[in-house]
Amino acid sequence: MRSAGSAVEAVYRYRRPGPECWDAVVTAACGDTRHQWDAAKAVAQAGPAVAVHADRIAKALDERTEHRDELASALAGVGDLRALPALRRRVQGSCFPTYRIQVRVLAALPAAELLPTMRAVLRRDPPKYHASTAALELLAQWGPDSAPAVPEVLPYLESPYAHDALRVLGRIGPAAAAVAADRLADFATGRAPKAARHHPRLAAWAHWRATGDPALALDVCGAAVRSGTASHGLPFLADLGPLAAAHADTVRGLMESPGAWTRVAAAYAYARITGDADPAVRVLLAEVDPGWTGNPALPTREAVRRLGGIGAPAADAAPLLRRILAARERLGHPYENVRILADEAYVRTLTEALEQIGASTAGPAPAPEPAPAARRGVPQRWPGPRAARTR
Repeated sequence: MRSAGSAVEAVYRYRRPGPECWDAVVTAACGDTRHQWDAAKAVAQAGPAVAVHADRIAKALDERTEHRDELASALAGVGDLRALPALRRRVQGSCFPTYRIQVRVLAALPAAELLPTMRAVLRRDPPKYHASTAALELLAQWGPDSAPAVPEVLPYLESPYAHDALRVLGRIGPAAAAVAADRLADFATGRAPKAARHHPRLAAWAHWRATGDPALALDVCGAAVRSGTASHGLPFLADLGPLAAAHADTVRGLMESPGAWTRVAAAYAYARITGDADPAVRVLLAEVDPGWTGNPALPTREAVRRLGGIGAPAADAAPLLRRILAARERLGHPYENVRILADEAYVRTLTEALEQIGASTAGPAPAPEPAPAARRGVPQRWPGPRAARTR
């Protein structure tokens, strides 16, 4: 049987740790061991990898007082409703995820079960930072299922969280139109008293998503692209697709921008607007670095996602994406308490891109990695590649 320390090291380090590794990590997280802290942080990120251990985790959640937040997150990540009582207590105590990527774990639960709690959070006065951003991020991920929360979201347009509120209303879509359309138009045109310079494009996109009328979004986002604030308007023009045909030449020129994020956004927007995928695929492929460590300053994952969005015309990207997907080790850059989440998000992006392209994700199936054997004098926590460490 593997030691808990080496098993924890394995699940943080390897993309496909063997099942015996997760078994040892869950045992450590649910027990009273010196590796409990590290194991609990790993289990909270595990998602479906610990689905077979859900009963053990639920039992520990009922019986233990330590690491209850992490155990509840582990259950939430597999969509297990036994996480709900602990999550509700966590919310009432104003204990929320610090990183947006951690909110995705909660989004695995049915919106109807947790939405009343999130609505109560948004009604708090005064709002608290992590509570508000986490609740709004969760609503955005649930999309149309968050429609009952529109009355709680609207007041946030007058708060420092207006950007998040605009995104939620856009994700909810038509169900927000009756009460939010005019407010969204005011933000898009700058008439809203709280409108800031980064609001108009998002608000105009949200207005289109809610009302189905593209005129405002085309005007505001097109003007942004022409004015040089390109990267803020391009993703919305991509969503509009052929409706944005009048801006195709401007978007094509931005595919040669000195900024990598702008090149990626422009390439995808051009392919969506014109249907001409070849030049876009070349630009996107140039940004897919097989050695990417997870550094969020680089648009590698976004380029992969956009290749998937192009679909079958991006078939030339499939061999590279398969090779990256087969890599043994996880991304090394992110902080340890989100490293597994970040790597699984990248794996999911690669897998979905290959499925959209119509290419098989299979090659020879990589073997699961056993836990590294504990070695005398060697720390039991993998720090990641030296250049990639963030703490």
